[in-house]
Amino acid sequence: MRFALSRVVFLWSPVMILSFFSSQGWESWELERRPLIPERMPVLVDDDLRFEDAPGAPRPTVVVNRWLRELPASGAPAPNTWEAYARAVREWMEFLAEHGVALFDSRERLKLGLSRYAEHRATGPLRQRFAATTWGQHMSILSLFYRWAMEEGHAEAEPFTYRTARALFHGTGREVRVNLAVRRTPKPHVTIKYLEPDFTDLFLNGLRGLAPDGALDTGYRGRELARNAAVGGLALGTGLRAQEFTYLLPYEIPALPPKPVAIPIPFPVPAGITKGRRFRTTWISYDALAAVHHYLELDRAVTADGSTWRPPRRWGEPLLVTNPDARGGQINGVRCRWDTVTPGERRRLVAPGGGSCLLALRNGGGPFTAWATVFERTADRIRVRFEPRFPHIHPHRLRHSFSMRTLEYLVTGHYRQAAKLVKDTDADAALVFYLSKADPLLVLRDLLGHSSVLTTEKYLKRLDMTRIYRDAYENAGITDGLLSEAAAEREAAAEFDDGEGEVC
Repeated sequence: MRFALSRVVFLWSPVMILSFFSSQGWESWELERRPLIPERMPVLVDDDLRFEDAPGAPRPTVVVNRWLRELPASGAPAPNTWEAYARAVREWMEFLAEHGVALFDSRERLKLGLSRYAEHRATGPLRQRFAATTWGQHMSILSLFYRWAMEEGHAEAEPFTYRTARALFHGTGREVRVNLAVRRTPKPHVTIKYLEPDFTDLFLNGLRGLAPDGALDTGYRGRELARNAAVGGLALGTGLRAQEFTYLLPYEIPALPPKPVAIPIPFPVPAGITKGRRFRTTWISYDALAAVHHYLELDRAVTADGSTWRPPRRWGEPLLVTNPDARGGQINGVRCRWDTVTPGERRRLVAPGGGSCLLALRNGGGPFTAWATVFERTADRIRVRFEPRFPHIHPHRLRHSFSMRTLEYLVTGHYRQAAKLVKDTDADAALVFYLSKADPLLVLRDLLGHSSVLTTEKYLKRLDMTRIYRDAYENAGITDGLLSEAAAEREAAAEFDDGEGEVC
């Protein structure tokens, strides 16, 4: 196998090199055909640049590379996933090599190596320690690799021991294998959080440069406030993943209805930027969509006007867009649909009037993608200046917040009531019927892009789903006169009074 070493990025380690494949310039490699290796596929190479020690005896790195190249057809289509898998296996191989254990050694030696590796990752040097969740992810990756290696005849043993457990999802039970090497972790809903409505308002005000009361925060001089608020509201209002809202194009933003509407507005998510490249439709509120359109028409238009931005050479050649519309445009003279354009390609798109084609622009007209930094800095400012309890904000927390808020609306009948208000108008009849009849979990499954309602149910268990149903039950009881609010308070207080003075 030949690689254009000048076309890949090297990350040197004491034992092996981790590089990322690029086929650019393959015609000069003396090959008859373009290599069947996906772009950006990780490639492991031993530091002596050899792939075998004798004819027909490939090194373990070659076997790992074969496994990595099969990932796109094995349910892992994202380059970031390939890299994470490659790094996990490489670190394991390097650790084993330091202790004289081969990647495909005997089960006894592999188990001893795993025990030492677990100790190293738990109590070793600070920079080498793993949290329980990170350790679990690495063990899952290694388990997948060894299972594949044994099926393909490359390995005779693996270091893991499993027990059989019975899992119950949505009333259906099935047998599952549990890896005993995984550490115990806190209950998932303790570690994955979302924003309550009051904190959501606080966060959106922070993005706009406002104080909690909505007045101008005179102690803060922020930049691109309209952009930040529009995209933050978009993420909260649609449940899009970070990659999805970061690489949206202005042409893909739905049209704003001529007047405010009570029901949510469908928001198509193009397959080119979704996880697993599966098209779906989520929704967005009128106010959140209006803020995005306001940014597009004013602040973004000013930023893009007269921009001479071009993508840096390391990203690849510029992709010049002409004649764009809602479905696609001509890219370097070739008509393309937007849903076929990947995030890496979208970053290189140059608009007809200049500047990047991405939704969010930085000063000068280039693409803006550093949303994790914007959200975290906003949270830090809120925590220091206004609310010490305010949590750290990462993009996925906004997705969790959308999920909980949407489920709350679905369970309490908020959307059904909104649908009734517009049944005699020109609103989308199919959407009105969907809101009125569909099961809440099925609706949320479609909005989040999960492949199964079982995934949605398991996802929600990582949040505080019981609160949603408890609040809906209590509110319904109060509304129907079955339970007064004062009586509910007395009943709840009695629960604590009964145990007063006891030590748990």
